[in-house]
Amino acid sequence: MSPAGHVTRTEAPLIHIADVHKSFGKVEVLKGVSLDVAKGEVICVIGPSGSGKSTLLRCINALVPIDRGSIVVDGQEVNDPRLDKLQLRRKVGMVFQQYNLFPHRTAIENVMMAPIHVLKQDRREVESRARRLIAKVRLEGKEDAYPGELSGGQQQRVAIARSLAMNPEIMLFDEVTAALDPETVKEVLVTIRELAEEGMTCAIVTHEMGFAREVADHVYFTDRGVIVEHGPPREFFAQAKDPRTRQFLSQIL
Repeated sequence: MSPAGHVTRTEAPLIHIADVHKSFGKVEVLKGVSLDVAKGEVICVIGPSGSGKSTLLRCINALVPIDRGSIVVDGQEVNDPRLDKLQLRRKVGMVFQQYNLFPHRTAIENVMMAPIHVLKQDRREVESRARRLIAKVRLEGKEDAYPGELSGGQQQRVAIARSLAMNPEIMLFDEVTAALDPETVKEVLVTIRELAEEGMTCAIVTHEMGFAREVADHVYFTDRGVIVEHGPPREFFAQAKDPRTRQFLSQIL
């Protein structure tokens, strides 16, 4: 089921990115990137390795500072030196390629840690919500398992539940299936698809083109730090105009 078309772009975008530049040393990774994400919209960012996709996501939740340009998340300028990063990251959840779970904590403890220690929420309420989130990512019965006892796909779903425990308004997914075995990729993508269908605003960097075609409202192709082309998936995959986009798609489709 494609959620495409369920977003109306009447209100101000939830994420507004304008002319963002970012260099690491002499390497310019982002060269004037601009895009908007509406509330409830799902965007997928695709492109070759090193094209700036992951850096862009990390700039959105202030893990990486930008050199110039503007990123506004729900009315808050991310580049503002007075930014409360913790407040921003409550709003913007992020899941990485590596799951980064605490190995000596069980699945449910991993999910509960931030709401208890960062948000200072009541343990009983947090535990009850954590159990619901673990069920949501289809890991019932694994609450007391340690990360080492779980498959990569299961660990990644715990990482998604952990991010959701902060009640974010936006979820960023950075190549979350890249380190997984092919058979566990699907279970993680199904979890993300369900979030998208429930109306979660998502920005997803992925190599999974079938998934991008299915869940995205809008697909962006980046190459060498610029957005080369973008559009709704049906048009983007069938009628890519730029030769760089066509060449990239021909190599992977």
